[in-house]
Amino acid sequence: MNTSDIIRPENKVYGKTKLLTENRMHYCPGCSHGVVHKLIAEVIEEMGLQEKTVAIAPVGCAVFAYNYIDVDWQEAAHGRAPALASAVKRLLPERNVFTYQGDGDLAAIGTAETIHACNRGENIAIFFINNAIYGMTGGQMAPTTLEGMKTATCPAGRNVELNGYPLKISDMLALLDGTCYVTRQSVEKLAAVVKTKKAIRKAFENSAAKKGTSVVEIVSTCNTGWGLSPHKSNLWMKENMFAKYPLGDLKNV
Repeated sequence: MNTSDIIRPENKVYGKTKLLTENRMHYCPGCSHGVVHKLIAEVIEEMGLQEKTVAIAPVGCAVFAYNYIDVDWQEAAHGRAPALASAVKRLLPERNVFTYQGDGDLAAIGTAETIHACNRGENIAIFFINNAIYGMTGGQMAPTTLEGMKTATCPAGRNVELNGYPLKISDMLALLDGTCYVTRQSVEKLAAVVKTKKAIRKAFENSAAKKGTSVVEIVSTCNTGWGLSPHKSNLWMKENMFAKYPLGDLKNV
């Protein structure tokens, strides 16, 4: 008996989107990036946007995002993705343009580009992976690192008197007139994955409707940087990250 006799079409509920390439992902086991890649690819395919999409690849763990989602990509210098996306969208206004950035890329070196693109109301989507640590470069403290959280550069835990407070940049972006949709989601369970996929679709719909900038923050895990198993990382995220970065819509115009 072959698998076709066991897995009937009506029972196959979650197939692979055609927009994900066959390249093996470089992410650590348990990393949230792969799930988010799949969701973005699925939404682009379902909306028929493959030929119209231009994505901006970041610097950081997701630097090779262009290897995994089969759309047109441009590589941006560290933190400059919103500026490059603004240029692409203005030159090619009918394209579906998005950036894909981590907390170090978006909320540290790219703070200025992020804030001003959102303040201008560029018709782009920004997908922001917040795992509160620099994953690729060795687990250093990020702007979003929690108070008391240990990293390679604050081994005793983040001290607000020395390091300042965790940066809730999505809350800041929600205050800007140019943003039309700012939401904070996650992908640690099925219900959360469904909500995040809806948020991604809404961001693309807003861009097409020329409503302004959409920001989808996805609170994520970095089990390697955190020094935890994937299962324990999800538990730690729910017990600690969600308290500082509560899920839900921050702005929905």
